Amino acid sequence: MTTTDEQPKGQGTVLCWDATGTAVTDAGAAPAVILICEHASAALAGDWTMASPEVLASHAASDLGALGLAKALAAGLARACGGAELVHAPLSRLIYDLNRSPDRPDAVPAQSEVHSIPMNARVTPQDKLNRVMQLYLPFHALVQARIARALALGQRPVLLTVHSFTPVWHGVPRAVEFGVIHDEAQGLARRIVQEAAALGLTTRLNEPYSAADHVTHTLRLHATPYGLENAMLEIRNDLIATPEAQAAMAAKLGPVLARAMATQTELSCRAS
Repeated sequence: MTTTDEQPKGQGTVLCWDATGTAVTDAGAAPAVILICEHASAALAGDWTMASPEVLASHAASDLGALGLAKALAAGLARACGGAELVHAPLSRLIYDLNRSPDRPDAVPAQSEVHSIPMNARVTPQDKLNRVMQLYLPFHALVQARIARALALGQRPVLLTVHSFTPVWHGVPRAVEFGVIHDEAQGLARRIVQEAAALGLTTRLNEPYSAADHVTHTLRLHATPYGLENAMLEIRNDLIATPEAQAAMAAKLGPVLARAMATQTELSCRAS
């Protein structure tokens, strides 16, 4: 399911894998896991094109490596748990950050760390509303529709948002390699951190961000109202810089996530 000229610009894309881990066009049975990648793309469109190549290649525009990692994780978790879906955004967070609520100033940032974003320098409330209507609302309606479908079919899917972060932020190196963030429901995030102890990755709970930084908006919007198990995954982007590295990281993290979900939920996930 992808955007077309008739659909809102921000609706996004749904990818599906069946219980064998095979990519399918028809979702069939309800997925056990729904992954969400809000910062999947650096693409610009329409009137929103004022960004330099340097900015477009940076973390300001997208979570580098996150989409490839999310796809690899989805295929593995589909095999382990019985089907998975991935919903990912089609356009850059330079236009609108889909993991921020409309009242947040950083939903349409004029500055991202060292990068200025000229197209956001003079955004009016009406400009922001236009972006909410064309990007934020269609994307989150799509996420909600996939969750509602799964619930109606008798499945209570686990929600995982997939992100990446930079090795250095404002000149300060980050030692953490794998961060697991929770909002109101803490159980699954804590189980993932426990299961990841043997991975050899520096894994931390609520680092490099936490719910206090307003980064769990998607989970709060979609998982909390239904009481669904959920967690936000953050991988340092130098560890997933290539497709090969993304596949290797997914092979490490997949069994960890499957074990954590099997312990925390009613899913019968296999660890390998």
